[in-house]
Amino acid sequence: MDIGKVAKASGLPTSTLRFYEEKGLIESIGRNGLRRVFSPQVINTLALISLGRNVGLSLDEIGAMLHPKGVHIDRPLLLSKADELDKKITEMTAMRDGLRHAAACQAPSHAECPKFLRLLNIAGKKRYRPKRPL
Repeated sequence: MDIGKVAKASGLPTSTLRFYEEKGLIESIGRNGLRRVFSPQVINTLALISLGRNVGLSLDEIGAMLHPKGVHIDRPLLLSKADELDKKITEMTAMRDGLRHAAACQAPSHAECPKFLRLLNIAGKKRYRPKRPL
């Protein structure tokens, strides 16, 4: 497949494909004139790269798992990323629930709603952490 077909099939710009090739994540198998040519298997590799990026892996971490003879899964790294996702899911669920409560709260003012004030307190502690006491 030439680079244009790979770009179309993967939804990635050719510049990204060239960058991935420079980083050693994918490898062209030759050229057709001036255009790089890739094996059809590159689509699966690009899908793996996309999956890794979506879960927060760096390109270097992904590259360490890609080998010419197949994929070497770094299980401890994946478990660590899964734990990070669990934490993020918990935080986002709390934020979603807080937004739903704020939208439906019947208190005359959100400043009078104990649950909303608790949510603000929790959010404030997460976001503002001075490096040293004032």
